[in-house]
Amino acid sequence: MEFRMEHDTMGEVKVPAAHYWGAQTQRSKENFAIGRETMPVEIVQAFAMLKSAAAKANAEIGKLPQEKAAAIEKAADRILAGEFPGEFPLSVWQTGSGTQSNMNMNEVIAHIANEEKPELGIHPNDHVNMSQSSNDTFPTAMNMAAFLAIRQKLAPALMKLADTLARLEHENAEVLKIGRTHLQDAVPIRFSQEISGWRAMMEESLSMIRQASDHLKYLAIGGTAVGTGLNCPPGFDTLCCLYLSEASGENFMPAKNKFHALTSKDAYVFTHGALKALAANLMKIANDVRWLASGPRCGLGEIRIPENEPGSSIMPGKVNPTQCEAITMIAVQVMGNDAAVGFGASQGNFELNVFMPVLAYNMMQSIRLLTDGMLSFEKNCLRGIVPNREKMQAYLDQSLMLVTCLTPKTGYENAAKAAKKAFRENTTLKEAVVALGLLTEEEYDETVKPEKMV
Repeated sequence: MEFRMEHDTMGEVKVPAAHYWGAQTQRSKENFAIGRETMPVEIVQAFAMLKSAAAKANAEIGKLPQEKAAAIEKAADRILAGEFPGEFPLSVWQTGSGTQSNMNMNEVIAHIANEEKPELGIHPNDHVNMSQSSNDTFPTAMNMAAFLAIRQKLAPALMKLADTLARLEHENAEVLKIGRTHLQDAVPIRFSQEISGWRAMMEESLSMIRQASDHLKYLAIGGTAVGTGLNCPPGFDTLCCLYLSEASGENFMPAKNKFHALTSKDAYVFTHGALKALAANLMKIANDVRWLASGPRCGLGEIRIPENEPGSSIMPGKVNPTQCEAITMIAVQVMGNDAAVGFGASQGNFELNVFMPVLAYNMMQSIRLLTDGMLSFEKNCLRGIVPNREKMQAYLDQSLMLVTCLTPKTGYENAAKAAKKAFRENTTLKEAVVALGLLTEEEYDETVKPEKMV
């Protein structure tokens, strides 16, 4: 491998000649060779967008020559277009402020710009990082990355899943089945009503996530090192957010209190909490689906789900609810990530939180897993659900909890006697009611109508 010499304030460093990063990135690669988790691509993209917006703002204020600003913008745009995927190799497990990742972006942009126009002499710190600090750029990038991924990727996936459930709800409006509470038989319900509960979970989750993620729109940019805005000209934060909004199609705004924006990550906790609520709802739906589909002969078997692949290496013909298992594992991971986010956000010592890379990593993993998981679950499982009407009707006919509608006529205790007699003697509920002299056959038939109980 060929190398070139780069330097920073600590001296010279050998850097692979084929790459665009500089001395500080190389030091980080060597000093933090920890794990395989690298900075999420969404953070890299947010940083590129931020550097472009900062260059425009600095140029408009008159602090950065227009030609240099244009070179920085062009380099950042090339990064956003995906031209340099291998130039951002740094580990999540680095400095807690994300300084090395900020400098990674600064060095790569400077090198790209100087390769095209060496006469400009673009410097990573003096020009690309002008009016900024890692302490305000990293929290800005992590907020942007999470907000954009939620609004542009997770929300559409969630809406698609909710739409599929709405279709299933409509298609099964006339299907009756037995309800269950405590894993025991309960009173009748329409299958569409059961599905409506699932749909409402998704719609409520979307509402919660949107409300919570609104707090991510307020950006730390302009706070520089400790929140005072040292070396940042007046109006830079507003201009920067304006350009970020134009580039992203979203409405980003400067944080009202930069000291809060640098040291507190409460918006991250709040937003990830809403993601955890979504994970909890997905866990419940997936468990319901796999229980209802259990069988095919010795389980509940009330619904059929798509058969996507063989389920066993030893049992021929076995098919398992694999999509349900995938989404429940995702839910478990998101719940674990939520604990990490909460712990990390609690560590805002004095003027800066120094757990930002791990916060960003867990947030982006949760968003990505939930997005991909919902798309897969909808496509490969939910949209193919078909009710087993015969099985549903059989369970409904056998249910002893139909006795509930008799209590206004027989009283609670007499109704309970009938249910217990039917269960003990393995007879129908109707036979037990008539045998106890509580109702005639005609009165029973007139009273016990499941379609009127839903």
